Amino acid sequence: MPPSEATSAKESTPDPWAVKPYMGWSSYSMQVYSGNGKWITADQIIKQSDAMKTKLQRYGYDYINVDAAWNDGFDANGRPKPSATLYPQGLQKVIDHVHKNGQKFGLYTIPGISPEVYNASLPIAGAPGCTTHDIVKQPIQQADYWNIGYRLDFTNPCSQKYIDSIVDMFADWGVNFVKFDSVTPGSGISDLSLDARDDVAAWSSALKKHKIWFELSWALDPNYAGYWRSKANGWRIDWDVECYCAHEALTQWQNIARLFPRLETWWRHGGNGGWNDLDSLNVGNGTMDGLTEDERRTAMTLWAISAAPLYLGNDLTNLDKYGLSLLTNPEVIAVDQAGTPARPVSTSTQQQTWYALNPDGSYTVALFNLGRTDKDITVDFADLGLTGAAKVRDLWARKDLGRFPASFTAATVPIHGVRLLKVTPQAGARIAVNDDALRVGYQGEWTRNDGKEVAATSQPLTVTVTDTGAVSAPPASGPVRTIVHDNTDPGISYAGTWSQSTGRGLGDYNDNVHYTERNGDSFQYTFTGTGVSYITEMDTSQGEVDIYLDGQLVKTVNTGREQGQPRLSQQTVFSVNDLPNGSHTLMAVKKSGSFMLLDRIDVQQPSLLDPPAASFDRKAPADVTVKLQRDGSEFTGVSRAGAALKAGTDYTLSGSTVTLRAAYLAGLPLGEAQLDFTFRGDHLNDVHATTRNGDAVSYTFDGTGVDWITATGPDQGLADVFIDGKLAKRVNLQATTRATQQTVFSVAGLRAGKHTVRIVKVSGDVLRTDVIRYRTR
Repeated sequence: MPPSEATSAKESTPDPWAVKPYMGWSSYSMQVYSGNGKWITADQIIKQSDAMKTKLQRYGYDYINVDAAWNDGFDANGRPKPSATLYPQGLQKVIDHVHKNGQKFGLYTIPGISPEVYNASLPIAGAPGCTTHDIVKQPIQQADYWNIGYRLDFTNPCSQKYIDSIVDMFADWGVNFVKFDSVTPGSGISDLSLDARDDVAAWSSALKKHKIWFELSWALDPNYAGYWRSKANGWRIDWDVECYCAHEALTQWQNIARLFPRLETWWRHGGNGGWNDLDSLNVGNGTMDGLTEDERRTAMTLWAISAAPLYLGNDLTNLDKYGLSLLTNPEVIAVDQAGTPARPVSTSTQQQTWYALNPDGSYTVALFNLGRTDKDITVDFADLGLTGAAKVRDLWARKDLGRFPASFTAATVPIHGVRLLKVTPQAGARIAVNDDALRVGYQGEWTRNDGKEVAATSQPLTVTVTDTGAVSAPPASGPVRTIVHDNTDPGISYAGTWSQSTGRGLGDYNDNVHYTERNGDSFQYTFTGTGVSYITEMDTSQGEVDIYLDGQLVKTVNTGREQGQPRLSQQTVFSVNDLPNGSHTLMAVKKSGSFMLLDRIDVQQPSLLDPPAASFDRKAPADVTVKLQRDGSEFTGVSRAGAALKAGTDYTLSGSTVTLRAAYLAGLPLGEAQLDFTFRGDHLNDVHATTRNGDAVSYTFDGTGVDWITATGPDQGLADVFIDGKLAKRVNLQATTRATQQTVFSVAGLRAGKHTVRIVKVSGDVLRTDVIRYRTR
């Protein structure tokens, strides 16, 4: 995806019916839990509507959405027809009841057209001369993940007219919401062998005319986030939340935990009329949810801070007291409805801080304990972009906790628990607003250089080596280390009907495996490194598995054995070790056999013998500092450009590359240390940039002063800075070498209140913006 997609889409005018994440209920979790895909009878939907009106509607929940299997057959124009079995008095009676309760009604559909409708060659309503036989792409192609229907040919105008005819019918019924499932790229297939973007565009066009909410599903590919934003009001970012354990539970903890790394990718694409969809929120009844009370509160918190649609999956007629307290806390609901997705400080630990800067200058902060023991969790205000003191309020307890100078520690956050805070900066504090914050406004053709910043050349470049002790020797076979991830790792996402088997005594790693019996089920894991291996059991009961890397099908592996051959445990059935060092995604999809198993995933990362090279500007490099912290002591070596570090470290600096080969520093063995190449480059590793004169960036703040912090360099020129519409200063951003995080404009002494800073490109090849920092009143 070009970096401009997310920016330009985010700045588009939101659909007025989707300015906030919707709140309501969806039937699918109960369809799975009951084991009856046609659980959605008229009586059931009416009961859910009535229960919502009684218990939840005054808190904002007002959508009743019916999922798959509501229809049966088609009408004389090839449009879906409601099931007469499920709705003996007609679906219209159900819709009217929902509307009478003051609620909105939603339905479900998928791309393409059924073979029966194609073969029937029916006239398309409102489109003389068009038939359902004319609009299928030739030769016939698959339209959806399950191969239910045929792909439409949108070069034929009759295809759009067919979609229009369905949506016009939905609108006549009073439908307010459409869930569009099996959207590709995504939905388990991102190699463009299936591509539903034409379908999405056609449905979007038809639905917008009737102001009907358009929700895309499932596990959409983030590389096309800008496209999804331009067409829809919401999009599922991951696999189904349900555990597919009928009559036992709706979901499970690992299906919640796997959302954290997904949101690290997706958070910036939500807001302003388009929302990251985390699937059904199943926290309403502890005997049904499959989660502990702490896990239920963690899930509700994650949905709220992500500004995700709050649609419930429980039986609304059977909510427990604790579930109702979670779903009706007004301060937590307000976090969701404020519409500002939170971002993580880091996801490298099990104790994570996520935060969002609110329109009033306060922060919403969630402290998650994803680990296996109770932990204290500290938020440093500086990590939020806040310099100064702040008041802290506990939103779940609805209690003020006091004023804190620079940080706050939540004591003994329970296993899989959370603390949700409102952090309000005090007078004189400074707030740094990063260039990708939601309310930074861009006018023109801006792009974002996600993680591709150039290191500063006029500021120190720091390489920090943190000694974690001699855990193990580097492998003899090469300069890599292998990190083993058990099949229970929360970062592994399972799609379909997976179960876990423990204590088999068959030689499994940690004596457990995950397994599924259904073709098409899959697992996915995103990792950072240069290689990955899929380790599983091989047996006569197993078959072929399709392996995808970064969305591309790379191989089909056979995990089966010939009849009479013995079972083999911990077998490496797929491995690759020459990937570029960085983020990659492994996905495996069951193709055949009675079972597919996952035992463990091994990830290869560079070891200390050959750490990754760090690139920076081609101009003359700055001083470089190498630090080792051990047992409270710090050892430092400093090098000028071209000079070698001493103290036993083989260090070179040449041209545009820094290479550090460390076995010892100051005579101390490093063992399996971690190397953190920290560049004083762009704040949070990104900037926005434009090459067109007249393009502008703006931000409205409540305070008494503002700074603009950005990069300077030889390719930059002049920029005009306006305060409240008046030119305050023309800034020259040109410099002989690139320098980052430079305060290029500052003004103080503004009257206390709201002000707008606006920066306009005047000249130069490029204008970059990094941070707008303001002082509170």
